[in-house]
Amino acid sequence: MTNLSLAAAFADTVLWVYIALLMLGGLVGYLKAKSKLSLIASAAFAVALALCSLDVIQPDWVADLLLVALLVVFSLRLAKTKKLMPAGLMVALTLVTLILRHLPG
Repeated sequence: MTNLSLAAAFADTVLWVYIALLMLGGLVGYLKAKSKLSLIASAAFAVALALCSLDVIQPDWVADLLLVALLVVFSLRLAKTKKLMPAGLMVALTLVTLILRHLPG
């Protein structure tokens, strides 16, 4: 396996882990706060990111655009609540996902 294909596989794995955490966060938001919006929004973004990962939605920058949109949402939420959980954690995870997706292979 070449370095380029290893980097692509790693970027794909990172995105799938992020998708799982995004869905888990939406589910927790629903269970703890009865927030249907949290569940619906996380599911919608998770499905869109999954479709990007599966190359159903192309080009690759669409996933980055979705991640940037989530970064803005989580950053605004963090600024409003000043709470590390869950907004601060999701800001950090989103940044890490964006960065790791673009490491040179």
